[in-house]
Amino acid sequence: MKFLEKLQTLLPIGYLYLIILGLIKESMLFNSLGINILKYSSITDILISPIADITSKLGIFIAIVTFILILFLLMLLIIKNSHKKWVQKVVAMKNQEVQLSKSEITKKIYKFFLVLVAFELFSIFIGLGLGQGNRLAAAIKNNQLQYNYQINFSDDKKDDIYLIDVNSSYYFYVSKGDKHIKIAPIGSVKNLALINNDKL
Repeated sequence: MKFLEKLQTLLPIGYLYLIILGLIKESMLFNSLGINILKYSSITDILISPIADITSKLGIFIAIVTFILILFLLMLLIIKNSHKKWVQKVVAMKNQEVQLSKSEITKKIYKFFLVLVAFELFSIFIGLGLGQGNRLAAAIKNNQLQYNYQINFSDDKKDDIYLIDVNSSYYFYVSKGDKHIKIAPIGSVKNLALINNDKL
């Protein structure tokens, strides 16, 4: 019961941490392209950003869930064997002469678990921001983009594009044969057509 109460207290803090990481990740990605994304983002975009990032690629989602699950199972294993010498040595670290109780070990392991999860998420978000931004900037410079979308505007103009991102207000894209990043308001676009779909 106490664990659930602690979890309910930590969930809002955890989500706030995710939002901050999402903001940093988006800022790093778009900064590599010379865009201040915060000028083009609404509060809804900021709130949805971390969840969208985590669920955007199945591999990333599976990696995060697997890592957290392994850490959680490891934490349970250590707590279950709290009476054993190897657990006492691992948890007590420097002060190996002191015999820790199960509740003391649980507290220490729980804090360590949270720190590891926070560090894992930080590493993933920062790595994604830097990696995607630098890779995309290099692809634009070297004209190595794959133009998978056709954007159809309200005035019936069409353009083959590489879609960088979309939020609740704007499309960010690069037109075929052009190295300039364009930002189009949602209202000016009739629809997007996926012209090269590997899944179909």
